[in-house]
Amino acid sequence: MNVLSCSINTLNGLYDISGVEVGQHFYWKIGGFQVHGQVLITSWVVIAILLGSATLALRNPQTIPTGGQNFFEYVLEFIRDVSKTQIGEEYGPWVPFIGTMFLFIFVSNWSGALLPWKIIQLPHGELAAPTNDINTTVALALLTSVAYFYAGLTKKGLGYFGKYIQPTPILLPINILEDFTKPLSLSFRLFGNILADELVVVVLVSLVPSVVPIPVMFLGLFTSGIQALIFATLAAAYIGESMEGHH
Repeated sequence: MNVLSCSINTLNGLYDISGVEVGQHFYWKIGGFQVHGQVLITSWVVIAILLGSATLALRNPQTIPTGGQNFFEYVLEFIRDVSKTQIGEEYGPWVPFIGTMFLFIFVSNWSGALLPWKIIQLPHGELAAPTNDINTTVALALLTSVAYFYAGLTKKGLGYFGKYIQPTPILLPINILEDFTKPLSLSFRLFGNILADELVVVVLVSLVPSVVPIPVMFLGLFTSGIQALIFATLAAAYIGESMEGHH
């Protein structure tokens, strides 16, 4: 009975911890679900920026690209190079996925530093970069997990699961654990870096509001771009690994 009582108390403690929140959030009720409204708002803004920029740049495509079309073609070539390097010769179908991940994360990260989110007042909480919320980064990481499972199953069928017992069945638990840690590492790496960058800027602005935060903000823009590249590169590497076999 003592063991059972101790187990129940432990589970109750874990349940209480799961309800802890950092900061305040602006919630929306959609059906029977409660969602973070501020994340949806900022995500829609980022999506609108991407769609609007692409529409304006490519509304009148030229054989010899100039201006915005030239920039977007350069970005496309860059994403193709990343995809081909990590996935291999069968990279073609995955360019849209890798490109969407890279551009959404890149613009989301930069929006936290360049857009004046704090001006918009909400009943609860405040607006910030979408990637400043763990829900966004976990969703992106889970999409990546679904993508590399789909890539492996499409290429190898059920034989894909044979990788879990390679090179020896003894490693089965470790190989399974590896697939669970991939989305965790992707989501927490991105979330932690973006949150830390914004917190550093906020603290410096409150202490020295004039000069010191400016170099830190430029450094934040650089690291934000690097984080988007890291996420997209790892996503492509996981997809390539699932198609080629266990490494």
